Amino acid sequence: MKSQILLLIMAILAGAVLPVQAGLNVQLGKAVHQPIFAAFASFLVGTVALFIYLLFLKFDFSSMSEVKSVSPVVWVAGILGAFYVAAVILLAPKLGTAMTFVLIVAGQMVVSLVLDNYGLLGLPVKQINWQRILGITFLVAGVLLIRKF
Repeated sequence: MKSQILLLIMAILAGAVLPVQAGLNVQLGKAVHQPIFAAFASFLVGTVALFIYLLFLKFDFSSMSEVKSVSPVVWVAGILGAFYVAAVILLAPKLGTAMTFVLIVAGQMVVSLVLDNYGLLGLPVKQINWQRILGITFLVAGVLLIRKF
């Protein structure tokens, strides 16, 4: 139970830092007059930070040879991450942070329901039901309310 609470807190914190990251990346994009460079810089700094963390963990880099067994499609994840960061940098100043992230969360929920329902990408199957659809309906209602006000 205690570990479950820590996971929930970590998920909330992960969501909480995204708008902050967006704001900081938008500032960098404005400073250099190029939002795509801001996305690149964000990934570069993140890559260096993760590398340092792996060194701290004393990660066995010899296990990198296992990467060869991964389907090439898996590497699309990096492209999707780059698209996400670049899109947030471009959208947040135009739509506002709240609207940008409400739409992002709505998109995440719709695709998450499909992934769960069919167990795609090796995820456990969790059927779509009326409660989950109601949750997405509330998200869409939230988008409309935020857009209006």
